[in-house]
Amino acid sequence: MTAVQAVAALVFIGIMAYGLFGGADFGSGLWDLTAGDARRGGPMRSLIDHSIGPVWEANHVWLIFVLVFLWTGFPRAFGAIVTTLTVPLAAAAVGITLRGSSFAFRKVTGTLAEARIFGAVFALSSVITPFFLGTVAGAVASGRVPAAGQGDVWRSWTGPSSFLGGILAVGTCAYLAGVFLVSDAHRTAEVELVELLRRRVMRVGALTGIMAFGGIFVLRHDAPTLFDGLVGRGLVFIVASALGGVVSLYALWTRRFPWARLAAAAAVASVLAGWGAAQYPWILVDELSLTAGAGADATIRALLGVGIAAIIIVVPSLVWLYHLVDSPPSTAHHA
Repeated sequence: MTAVQAVAALVFIGIMAYGLFGGADFGSGLWDLTAGDARRGGPMRSLIDHSIGPVWEANHVWLIFVLVFLWTGFPRAFGAIVTTLTVPLAAAAVGITLRGSSFAFRKVTGTLAEARIFGAVFALSSVITPFFLGTVAGAVASGRVPAAGQGDVWRSWTGPSSFLGGILAVGTCAYLAGVFLVSDAHRTAEVELVELLRRRVMRVGALTGIMAFGGIFVLRHDAPTLFDGLVGRGLVFIVASALGGVVSLYALWTRRFPWARLAAAAAVASVLAGWGAAQYPWILVDELSLTAGAGADATIRALLGVGIAAIIIVVPSLVWLYHLVDSPPSTAHHA
């Protein structure tokens, strides 16, 4: 593996981590949005606050990691993406900002009306943000981001692959978050909430799986290079993702919630790995390869060292944080 490939792998590891942890974070917004009024939706929203409250800011570490490494290590690709895809990136940035502020303000409002406003902003921005990030992925994967010059600021991200990416991003985040929330509710013995949420999560998971399968035909016509990669070297990951999705649904059906969580995470990680394998060696599909888009050798070597140091320093801290969140209250307090 060359240094350029190693840095690209680090970038993609960051994307996968953000897809998993940030995805489960964003997906909670859909369940907040559909929870019902203040009385019926109270238990659900309390569960969401408890589940994502300690980690929602930490999850954005992965997004910052990806942006910095992409900007520094592959400046031509970064410049092309941010100039061509200004609209969806700006919308995602606004969504992230509104989501974080409204989530924080909802807890300290003085009236129910204010809490409802901030809650609505939190929920809607949680759905909008992954949608626009998904359209960015679809634009890159379909070859609509030119390496030389600025592409069309509207048509670049409104093609079939972009809409497919946006819809699948929302569905995947919602399913992943739902599985995690069911597991949390089960751990705290909220029986009624477990049963209500379990059925809804299974429906979302099945629908997302059907859309993902149908999306293969969309990619065949709109993103042929990515499609060829998916049915080639990426096929093993796609099959693994499908199996993970089926296992997670079965585990939910049989109330094996820890297994459902593990299988759902494996399904999401596998489909992201399949995307990366299918897109290789392009950083901008059909436009710019990893080698051609890489920065100076000295920069790549420095990034590789920084990336290794970040893994050694940051990852254990995040793992410990997630462990504390998942620990029983008495254990977390003692720790």
